[in-house]
Amino acid sequence: MSRWLVTGAGGMLGQDLLARLAGAGESAAGLDRTALDITDPGAVRAALAAHTPDVVVNCAAWTAVDDAETKEAEALAVNGTGPRVLAEACAASGAVLVQVSTDYVFAGDASTPYGEDDPTAPRSAYGRTKLAGERAVLDTLPETGFVVRTAWLYGAGGGNFVRTMIKLEGIKDTLDVVDDQLGQPTWTGDLADRLVLLGLAALAGTAPAGVYHGTSGGETTWFGFTREIFRLLGADPERVRPTTSEAFVRPAPRPAYSVLGHERWKAAGIDPIRDWRAALDEAFPALVRAERG
Repeated sequence: MSRWLVTGAGGMLGQDLLARLAGAGESAAGLDRTALDITDPGAVRAALAAHTPDVVVNCAAWTAVDDAETKEAEALAVNGTGPRVLAEACAASGAVLVQVSTDYVFAGDASTPYGEDDPTAPRSAYGRTKLAGERAVLDTLPETGFVVRTAWLYGAGGGNFVRTMIKLEGIKDTLDVVDDQLGQPTWTGDLADRLVLLGLAALAGTAPAGVYHGTSGGETTWFGFTREIFRLLGADPERVRPTTSEAFVRPAPRPAYSVLGHERWKAAGIDPIRDWRAALDEAFPALVRAERG
């Protein structure tokens, strides 16, 4: 049995990860942002000394994408400085560190899936701060640092696109949803499974350190995603109408293309995440219960 420490444990990914670790028979402690400030070196060192983890998974992040445009320094503290502090503490203790990152580190203007080694070019403050965190982990822990980029996350343990669409289906006759952004809806349960497998493989010495892409297989637009949500609700998908990103202008630019490739998993002997539709079908009952009670 290995020992794990999950930071940002109060979020939907952190919750699912702790549940998966318990199911796998691993010893896991979770610290939310009120219990651990990952930007505080003394607090981080004390947490690692208290829990003596073999693997640390950092799920803590500044995820307010639009707010980061005007609060980049605050976002950088959590997304850039925090991972560096964790990496330095893991270097001292010998623990493996798995850092959760994002598709926003890419420009979002590709036409084929981004590979793990493709050049990064973030177009938003959020993307820049997350890339800083990636670099801090990989530079500090070249042999025991792992970055797992994900995108379009949803889960029962927090607010997200799926739960919002479930709510809106009950109160809106029609919905206009963006059809010019392409990505991979990813269930936190599936991502949590891969994080567990990756951490165990790292401890066994069978997973190369570096970048992995933790997103579902397949691809769709937000419009296509919403129509599938309506179908699973038993609602008429024709109530969902396509529109463009210009109809929903936001402070931070959204990637038009967020499809990630998954080749690196082969080197670790781990299968990539399944198709997004199969995952949504399995996750859906819990999402409806979480939203509707």
